[in-house]
Amino acid sequence: MKIKILMVCLGNICRSPLAEGILASKIDSEKFQVDSCGTSNYHIGGKPDIRSIETARKHGIDITNQRATQFKVSDFDTYDFIYPMDNSNYDDIIKLARNEKDKQKVKLILNELHSNEDLNVPDPYYGGEQGFEDVFDMLNKACNSIIKKL
Repeated sequence: MKIKILMVCLGNICRSPLAEGILASKIDSEKFQVDSCGTSNYHIGGKPDIRSIETARKHGIDITNQRATQFKVSDFDTYDFIYPMDNSNYDDIIKLARNEKDKQKVKLILNELHSNEDLNVPDPYYGGEQGFEDVFDMLNKACNSIIKKL
């Protein structure tokens, strides 16, 4: 049985697609499944932001086949680990939790690097290319930490 991991940001076009692509590139797809989604419905069905695609490509990762989806309550049943990118998305997911078991699956992704500091992965959407590169570096380090714990 595969361990299933879900990366979550607001629109599922910048941060969570990068996180999905990074982690998926580092793990055994026979043992793990990685997906991503957004807490909003802004971009459902859309591709990741071109800047996320280009940043991933620079690092040898192809995320062009990803499509934006929205987080739903049934994701608590599907996924073993749910990693929101920031406190706002964490709060939105926790509000949908039905019980303590659901809540236990949710952990801010940067807490994998900085325990209980509740740091946010900044949304690079309104910034330049360097913001996407900075986000990639943060997520790459967090994904390395996730792999060690799995």
